[in-house]
Order: sequence, then C-alpha cells, then structure tokens
Amino acid sequence: MGYDFRDCVHIWVLMMSGIKGNKCTLKRRLILWVLLTNIMLVLYCLMNPTEVKIRGSQQDTCPLSIAKLKENVSMPSQSTEECSPRVDIMFMKTHKTASSTILNILFRFGEKHKLKFALPDGRNDFFYPSPFLCSQVKDYRPGDCFNIMCNHMRFDHQEVAKLLPPDAVYITIIRDPVDLFESSFNYYHRAVPLTWSINGENKLAEFLNSPQTFYSPQAFNSFYLKNLLFFDFGFDNNLEADDPRVMRDIHNLSKHFDLVLVAEYFEESLILLKDKLCWTMEDIMYFKLNARRSSSVFRLTPELRAKALQWNGADWRLYQHFNATFWARVEAYGRERMKQEVNELRRRNAAMKAICVEDGDAVEAQKIQDRRFLPWQPVGESSILGYNMKKNVHPTFRTLCEKMLTPEIQYLSDLGVNLWLTRLWGWLKNSVFII
Repeated sequence: MGYDFRDCVHIWVLMMSGIKGNKCTLKRRLILWVLLTNIMLVLYCLMNPTEVKIRGSQQDTCPLSIAKLKENVSMPSQSTEECSPRVDIMFMKTHKTASSTILNILFRFGEKHKLKFALPDGRNDFFYPSPFLCSQVKDYRPGDCFNIMCNHMRFDHQEVAKLLPPDAVYITIIRDPVDLFESSFNYYHRAVPLTWSINGENKLAEFLNSPQTFYSPQAFNSFYLKNLLFFDFGFDNNLEADDPRVMRDIHNLSKHFDLVLVAEYFEESLILLKDKLCWTMEDIMYFKLNARRSSSVFRLTPELRAKALQWNGADWRLYQHFNATFWARVEAYGRERMKQEVNELRRRNAAMKAICVEDGDAVEAQKIQDRRFLPWQPVGESSILGYNMKKNVHPTFRTLCEKMLTPEIQYLSDLGVNLWLTRLWGWLKNSVFII
C-alpha cells in the first residue's frame, strides 16, 4: 500500500475537496489539522523509498553464517548444555496488541548484549503502511546482517529474511480482534478521514451499526478500521472471512513464525518466549507500557461485539488459529509448570515496581514529571499512561529502572535513531490539538 507522488497528490485533492463540501460544519482547528496532515502526507511521499520499485536481489541476502558479527556480540552468560540463548530474532510488532512492552524487552536484551538492531530511519516504523523493504533500514547496505528487528512494519517475509540469519526466530503477538478493533478505532480515528463524518458522541457504535456507510477500502488510512492484524501481516484486509484466501494466508503465515504470542495471556506468552529463546526470568521482566486509562476504553455491548467480530472476520479466523496453537504449546510446556513460572514472573515484576515506580503504578500523562518517560499520545487526547521513577533508586537498579520505564520513541533515540519525521509529526499534531 505504498504511495507514489501522484497517489499523494490525488489523496490531497480528495481530502481538500471533502473540506470544501463540509466547511460550514467543520471547526477551524479541524481545517488546520487537515492542512497539516496534507503537509505530512507530502513529506511522507517524498521520503518513502517505495517510489523505487526495484527490490533487492538474492545477493542482498544475509549470508548463511554471520560468525564475524557474533564475534563482536557479548553473549549472555546463562548458556547451558541444554540450550544457548537465541540472539537472532524477528519480532513482528503488530498494532494495539501490547507489542510495545515486548519491544522494550527486546531493546533491553539487545542493548545489554551489544546485538545489532535493524532500525528504522527518520521515524519509529519502517515506513508503515508501505510493505517492508530492506532499503527502509537505517544505514542499510546490501548483504548487511542483523540480530534483531522489532519495529512496526507491514510484513514481507521475503524482504525480512534478507537481513537475518536463516535460523533466526520469528515471533509476533495477536489480540482478540474485537478488543483490538475498539482500541484501534479510538486511538486512530482522528487520523482516518472516513470517521470524520460520523455524528454523535459514540462514533464507534455508529460505525459498527452501519460500517459500509462509512468505509471505503481505498480511502486514506482505512486499514485501521478493518482486519488490522491481517493488514499488518501483509495480506488483503478487505477479504471476507469465508474467502478461501484467508485460510491460505493464515497457513502460509504459520510457516514463517516460530511462536505467536497472545495478548490476553501476556504472562504465559512471556514464559513461552523465555523457553523458546532460552532466556532468563530477568530478561523478560517488564512494566506495562502504552496502556490506556480505563475511562477511555469503550465497553461494547454483546450485540456490538458480535458486529465487530463479523466486520473483522479475517482477523477472527487468524486469532482462532493461533490461539489454538498457543494453548497446544502451553499444554506441552505443562500447566503446573506454567503456573509456577507465571507466579515467579509476577513476583519479580512486583519487586521491580516497588524499587522503580513512584507510588507503585502508572499515572496520567499530565502527571508524568520527566519527559523521558512520557509516551506518545494519540491525536486530540492524552489517554496513554506512563510512569514516574522514584528519585531515590539505588544505583544498582537505576539503569535497569530507566530502561524498563522508557517508551519506544525515547528508546529509539537512545539507540541512535534520528526521529526527525516522527518528532515533526508530533509537533504538528500537538500544535492543533492541545492535549
């Protein structure tokens, strides 16, 4: 779904014509918002490397052996005769699935052991929603090899495989498609022009009661409104659930991923991750990042949940498939063993929270005292919670506390990514909507 310059101009004309047709009812700040969005869209198109249609050749592929790279890697010390910690990892970061917390775990592990990240350039994703290309990686040169890639992208296995060793572990995370849709709609709707004409306070309910009235597959950012998981994985998100291509795509996806985590069972997912990667409990400790305040979550009635499930039917089939494989893994791991490990993870997380977090829990964005720990906020509101770090943290734990509390944008900057486009976008959105 990459845009070339002519596509961008066409989208700009459509958006501007929409303003003219409704200018009597739009507020001044909404008009300014659209103008600024257009500016960002043009910047996006000019920066987007997918204008170059030439894809990499087989010579770009990461060699079978990256021994030279691993000579410079500080390997984890917990290696045993049974297994050695895995350091070559592809995490497909899906939207609104608790993936930012997984990202923080991977950032910490990679930084601690001096692993080589495939990082985005100029922004915090790999030119999403365009399909991933190797050329979107910061400082990429054909033949480069990496240990970890984990930022948002629209998945393309053929391109990703060129950057990682053949034995790299592929991991992703999914979420109940109804809850994912509710989260995505509320987070992104101000960036999706299709929703601007929905009247009333409850835009989500209005949409679900008549989705075809407000939805167009070709519209700007429409993918946020239907089968977002399917879209993230590189598939056609407008397929109906009974289309045979849906199950074909799901089975093809299962061939590429070694482990699919489930957001509703996050702690169990991390235990399976630890087992798969031969990591320690310390490696998977976490604080919940990018969580919304509870008052911003819309509670769907059973009727609306059924409509959301039908509307996101392809995602529902994907979720059913990988939820089944997830619980098969839990059974193979052992229910009692899993229960003990989850309890130990909770104990360690609670201990770290007591050491690191002021008042013991997340707070509203306006109450975050240090901007290093202020998470990115959606357009027009400040609904994402963050943390304040205790001021008297013992030096032994200070660095770990800082790392565990650092949101994605700030952590990418710490890793050396120049996020000029992301920061420009943040400045523009905050200039229009005071949050």
